[in-house]
Amino acid sequence: MRLVTFVADDHPDRQHLGALLDDDSAVLDLTAAAPEDDALRTMQSLIDSGADGLDRARTQCALRPERALVPRDAVRLLAPLPRPLRIRDCGLFVAHAAAALRELARRQAAEAADPDAEFERLMASGRFDLNPLFYERVLYYTCDHLSVSGPEDEIEVPAGAKELDYELEFAAVLGRTARDVDPSAAREHIFGYTVFNDWSARDLQIALMRTGVGPGEGKDFDGSNALGPCIVTSDELPDPYDLTMTARVNGEEWSRGRTDGMQHSFEDAVVHFSRGRSIHAGEVMASGTVPSGTAFDLGKRLRDGDVVELEVDGIGVLRNRVRIPGGHGGGPNGSGRGRS
Repeated sequence: MRLVTFVADDHPDRQHLGALLDDDSAVLDLTAAAPEDDALRTMQSLIDSGADGLDRARTQCALRPERALVPRDAVRLLAPLPRPLRIRDCGLFVAHAAAALRELARRQAAEAADPDAEFERLMASGRFDLNPLFYERVLYYTCDHLSVSGPEDEIEVPAGAKELDYELEFAAVLGRTARDVDPSAAREHIFGYTVFNDWSARDLQIALMRTGVGPGEGKDFDGSNALGPCIVTSDELPDPYDLTMTARVNGEEWSRGRTDGMQHSFEDAVVHFSRGRSIHAGEVMASGTVPSGTAFDLGKRLRDGDVVELEVDGIGVLRNRVRIPGGHGGGPNGSGRGRS
C-alpha cells in the first residue's frame, strides 16, 4: 500500500489516513471507510496495530467503498507521519560524508589568498579525513521530530542564515517496538519507506560545527525534516537497495544516485540501535545523503523561490519551494522561480 496523511479541501483542520489508488490519481479515505476502526484513524495508530491493522486497511482498499474515494487533487497531502516518535538521520551512505568534508575544506580555503594551496594544506592536515568509525558503525544524529514538513510545504531559511540546501535521502519507518533484534529478523521491523529531505542552512551549520558540538540550528528549524509524499509498505518495495534517487531544481536534474551504494543497510541500523535499548514503532531512520545529493556537494546554491523535487523509485516525488528572504529567483543555478 501507498499510505498518506491528508486533509480535505472542505475540512482543512481534520487529518485523515488514506491510501493512494489508481496510479495515485485517487485517495481512499481509510478513516471514513471504517470510522469504527481505531487502527485506521492515523498513521501512527495503523503502525501500532501491526499486521492485523494492515490487513484491515488492505481489505478496505480491495472493497473501495465509493463514499470514501476522493480525487487526489481534492486533498492536500501532509507529511505521512506528521509527528514521528523519533527521527535519526544515519550515515548509511558513507561516501557522501567524505565528499562533504572535501567541500567544507574547499569553502574554508576560498577565504585564503591562495585558495588552491590552502585547500591542499587543509586536506593534508588530516582534519578533513573521514573518521574510520563511519565504516565500522551506524552513526547518526537525532533530528527534531517536531520540525516536520510535507509535500508542497514552503521551506524558509531560519533566522541568521542565507543559504538553504536540500539533502537527497530516503527513510525507513519502523513498525515494531523491540530490543536486541536478531539480524535475521531485522527487516520484519520495517513498516515501510518514504522520501526524506534533510533541509540544511549551510552557512549556519558550518559556523556552528566549528564549535565541535554538531550542526544545531543549521539542521533544526521549522519544517527542516521533510517526509513524503507517502509511506510505501515494505511488502510493496521488496528490494529497497535497488532504487534510483533523483533531485531536480525547477525541473532541472541536479543530483542522481542509487541506493545500492549504501555502506550500511536499514537492517544494520535496526540491529545496532536496538542493542541493549529499545527501538519503537513509528520511529524514522533516514539513510543519510546519497553522494552528490546536495547543492553543497555540487558547488551550487538554491535561490529564493526555487522548487526542489526529490524522487525515489517506487515511492514518489517530494516537492517543496524554498524561501530565502532577500534572495533572488533564477540565476545560473536554476531556471527561474520554479512552478506553482
